[in-house]
Amino acid sequence: EVQPVESGGGLVQTGGSLRLSCALSGGTFDDYTVGWFRQALGKEREGVACFSLPDRAFYYGYPVKGRFAVSSDHAKNTVYLQMNSLKPEDTAVYYCAATFRRIITSQMGIAGEYNYWGQGTQVTVSS
Repeated sequence: EVQPVESGGGLVQTGGSLRLSCALSGGTFDDYTVGWFRQALGKEREGVACFSLPDRAFYYGYPVKGRFAVSSDHAKNTVYLQMNSLKPEDTAVYYCAATFRRIITSQMGIAGEYNYWGQGTQVTVSS
């Protein structure tokens, strides 16, 4: 059973940075499309940053373009989400998700495309 496990959330001031980690047990990121999603209170889950190593494709949600970057460490089987210039509206629970399916880039930010989800990690940006 594939299981993503997130870590690295916390409290940060506006303009600060955080790096989230997602370790994948039961599989390797080489074979999966991987996505970072977030869900704020009262809002729908939205795609933040997603990528597919086999397809060398990346997706970034409009609100985070230029501020967030996704990367991976093959040796550690871990995916990272580097978040810079954080804003209060980035406050949310952040989830790592994976799917074995190949997804076209324009649909990589759709939560329903992913089968495996982590438990989430809280990110709070204070103003």
